[in-house]
Amino acid sequence: MCGIAGFLTLQPTNAAQAENDLRHMARAIEHRGPDAEGLWQDAAAGIALCHRRLSIIDLSPLGSQPMRSASGRFVIVFNGEIYNYRDLRRDLQIMGSTFRGASDTEVLLAGIERWGLEATIRMCRGMFAFALWDTKERVLHLARDRFGEKPLYYGESGGLFLFGSELKALRAHGSCRPQINRDALTLLLRHYYIPAPHTIYRGFFKLTPGCIVRVRAAGNRFELQERRYWMPQALAATNGSSSRQVTEAEAVDRIETALAEAVKLQMVADVPLGAFLSGGIDSSLIVALMQKASSRPVQTFSIGQWDSDYDEAPFARRIAAHLGTQHTELTMTPGDALAVIPKLPDIYDEPFADSSQIPTYLVSRLARQHVTVSLSGDGGDELFGGYSQYPFSLEYWSRVQRMPAVVRATFRQLLRRMPLQWIELLTQPARWVARSKRNLADRIKERSAVVFAGSFAEHYRAQLSFWQWPGEVVMGANEPDTVVSRREEWPTDTHEFAQMMYIDTRQYLPDDILVKVDRAAMATSLETRVPLLDPQVAAAVWSIPLEIHNRGGTPKWVLRQVLARHVPREMFDRPKRGFCIPVGRWLRGELREWAGDLLDGTRLRRQGILEPRVVERRWQQHRDGVADWSVQLWTVLMFQAWYERWYAGV
Repeated sequence: MCGIAGFLTLQPTNAAQAENDLRHMARAIEHRGPDAEGLWQDAAAGIALCHRRLSIIDLSPLGSQPMRSASGRFVIVFNGEIYNYRDLRRDLQIMGSTFRGASDTEVLLAGIERWGLEATIRMCRGMFAFALWDTKERVLHLARDRFGEKPLYYGESGGLFLFGSELKALRAHGSCRPQINRDALTLLLRHYYIPAPHTIYRGFFKLTPGCIVRVRAAGNRFELQERRYWMPQALAATNGSSSRQVTEAEAVDRIETALAEAVKLQMVADVPLGAFLSGGIDSSLIVALMQKASSRPVQTFSIGQWDSDYDEAPFARRIAAHLGTQHTELTMTPGDALAVIPKLPDIYDEPFADSSQIPTYLVSRLARQHVTVSLSGDGGDELFGGYSQYPFSLEYWSRVQRMPAVVRATFRQLLRRMPLQWIELLTQPARWVARSKRNLADRIKERSAVVFAGSFAEHYRAQLSFWQWPGEVVMGANEPDTVVSRREEWPTDTHEFAQMMYIDTRQYLPDDILVKVDRAAMATSLETRVPLLDPQVAAAVWSIPLEIHNRGGTPKWVLRQVLARHVPREMFDRPKRGFCIPVGRWLRGELREWAGDLLDGTRLRRQGILEPRVVERRWQQHRDGVADWSVQLWTVLMFQAWYERWYAGV
């Protein structure tokens, strides 16, 4: 696991200046690789690469980067792990390739020389983001893994093409002066993260998972070509084809076999290794398979909470005791959590508002005190249908459809355009009858997008949205399309349940879940690995029909059956709690002063980005206890905190 960055120029560079810029870029992401720094440039070609190393496999200098291929044609900076590199190395040796060291990066380079870039990537089972310079063709290739476990940003600024693992690396270049992307900010308010390919900076992008970008300096401009080498699949939902003939027993065996192999592959490391353990189905299964494959107790880590409504530590403790792991637990206090908040703009150097980022950082910091690599159970909900919102959305949509489409469309447009004051007048009698202080106008307008949706895709998008009309909050912005909003991205030949799983695999998983874990862990110099996202595991999942995955309406039915072979059901058969913190309560208590300062109308008017009247109205309602706008306000607060750290006064 490492950090990478670099740039390509249209003209030859000054070597001394380029080295200075490279060092600044590398130091900006030192936390991703504290063990070593490597720089390489070809001033005549205008290419410069830097690398920060977190040594995991082949700790010797032979694993250092930037690394040149045996022929000298290719130079690479690589972030990630190729778990099946030993098999690939053996195949390459049979074909005549020789190796100096024992790293997976050297194997990747040899494969590219022998088989070509795209063919080699398709053979790799791993997580990665890398930049590859072809000295012969003078072409830069950027590539990202299938699910988006590893980040990669890029963009143009001042005649430069910049790229890096984090935006702070791009900003560290002396010629980079990025401007806020107001359009992307609307996506943050809707989803509480910014989906790829958008970023908070205008003209800068996230490389889409499963894609390669080819960059060439051509005269006075850069030519970019993006191509996709991999796309996730959706579960089919009807009987009839040969893939539907899988029995329940075969499905369970298939998943256990694939996942056990993936876990073994991902346990390969030359440094101490452990696992996160929440006590839920996904992490418990990963730890169970790790312990089965290990000759000594696996090190496991969990975070407990002072609030019993959110505390999963007792469940993790029971699982750890049953499996015989070496378990370490930290009880998070309000002070621990609150102390993390000022660090969030640096950890997630793009605004990011999934509040479970706080306990994720704390458990990563705990694990890093003992190990350098930690496996996690992320991906199970998306691949195996574990989210409670799936059956909820289907049941809700069935009720929505009882209203004729033309009536829904009429009410949707009417409420969309109606001033809040009018809605307040219309709802006043209901408040009098109920003797309620709750203000219904804002909630009615927000829920209208859900209740009066014109299609299931619109309905599910509204269910996933926190600010339903973010264009009214961000001044001068037009909300861009995303995977969720583009109807053509939705599969048409499968059930709505499988459609939701597919869409979340395409967007929510890479742009929220994996971002959250990667940044939190790498801020502590901890590598995380996700066995459930192994491509062979995913292929096994998608070969099983939906009716088995959702047997009897039980979420993650297949994973439950696999886990029951290792852990008694009574230890994990319980409602899902999630990795939550009481943001709503904190905003009225411990965080009230901090939030009030960032949401102050005078500050908002001075910035000229967010509509003060809308934000102040929601803040007052939440503060006074007449409505719960905690998630909506947290998205605004995370932008405001980021703005103060990275943009105000610059």
